[in-house]
Amino acid sequence: MDTALLRRVAVSAAIASFLLPSMAFAWGNDGHRLVNRLAASTLPADVPAFLRSPSAIEEIEYLGPEPDRWRSRAEPELNAAQAPEHFLDLEPADALGPLPRNRLDFEASVFAHGQRPEKVGLQPWETLEVWQRLKAALREYRRLSAATPANPKDLASPKDLASVEQAAIFYAGWLGHYVGDGSQPLHTTINYDGWALKDNPKGFSTAHGIHWRFEGTFVAANQPAIAAEAQKDMAEPKAISGDIFDSYVAYLRHSATMIDDVYAFDKAGAFTDSGTPESRSFTASRIAAGASELRDLIYTAWLESAKPVADRY
Repeated sequence: MDTALLRRVAVSAAIASFLLPSMAFAWGNDGHRLVNRLAASTLPADVPAFLRSPSAIEEIEYLGPEPDRWRSRAEPELNAAQAPEHFLDLEPADALGPLPRNRLDFEASVFAHGQRPEKVGLQPWETLEVWQRLKAALREYRRLSAATPANPKDLASPKDLASVEQAAIFYAGWLGHYVGDGSQPLHTTINYDGWALKDNPKGFSTAHGIHWRFEGTFVAANQPAIAAEAQKDMAEPKAISGDIFDSYVAYLRHSATMIDDVYAFDKAGAFTDSGTPESRSFTASRIAAGASELRDLIYTAWLESAKPVADRY
């Protein structure tokens, strides 16, 4: 491993961490609600009706910003514990080697290299864990739904069935927050709010403000136009093949290819007021990418929940 590279990246990450604003949200309330609403309202027809109902869509939409509501100074321990789950700085993360599937293995690697996990980010691990919660809830929904009077011990009460439905809706909405975060390129880099790397050949701004200017005020000011275009930009629904963690990391890496685009638009003043047709289209495409990924993750959780699991006892 290139220890000199590791040292440079670690120093850059440390500098960036000192400059981290206490409340750096992704997409703001409008963007997160939009990601979740678009995903929930375009689920395939073979997903259970309870998850596609108008009330479920409304609840999943409301839950889009939910983890940002846990980032108040009134709950400092909660804020500190879950703030790293909104981002992954790929530069220091990749300097450690291949990303392991297990959160604790990654954290151990970060500590072993003299760094702190909360400075590098834990985004894909939190996303995988919430997705697995959703899959487990949908597996329980299948079990309760399949109970018949012929097997009275397995017969589900309407109350139990309603409870597992509510759990699945909550997990789907919770999942949407992190998937939405992942579609925002600045959640994948130490250049999250002003260019932090020493090399800056394109002369991008090093000042703070770009993060919220892009995902917050610009989206809020242009919400109707961005929403309409994002809906058109949605990909066709599909089940995610292969390993979910690897697929999701690839999704984050694709977002990271657009970091320069965000900075270039901002340098041109294209995130001010109504911006430009190009900056609005770019933003809509990122919202659509998050919504498409969320919809496909929910759909895949439903399909995967049908697979038998060995009794843990």
